[in-house]
Amino acid sequence: MSIRILVVDDEPDFIETMVKRFTFRKMPVTAASSGIAALKILETETFDVVIMDVRMPGKDGIETLKEIKKRHPLTEVIMLTGHASVESGMRGMSLGAYDYVLKPVDFDELLEKVRKAHERKRLNEGRSAT
Repeated sequence: MSIRILVVDDEPDFIETMVKRFTFRKMPVTAASSGIAALKILETETFDVVIMDVRMPGKDGIETLKEIKKRHPLTEVIMLTGHASVESGMRGMSLGAYDYVLKPVDFDELLEKVRKAHERKRLNEGRSAT
């Protein structure tokens, strides 16, 4: 079963690396360079997991997370925090994010969290269908 992933980050090199790594694992991945771009993509496409940086110009990750959870409550979000602090990741979780990962990203750790977030989404979809 493939996990549909949206990566949201304003660093082109980071996006390119994530796209290559998820594609190599046969996981469909789409990229957005801002929170606004991510919300626009989410208007027409569905994703299982959104991986999103906390700090981005314009609409930051926390504001974008709030919008995603309002419009797509079953979509799981993993926050990336580097420049920001662990508190930003914790704040994201209090607003509905599944988890957070520190930058620089340990890809195996991220992959495991993506799989667990996807499993939680599937369980929640099952509950909402009944």
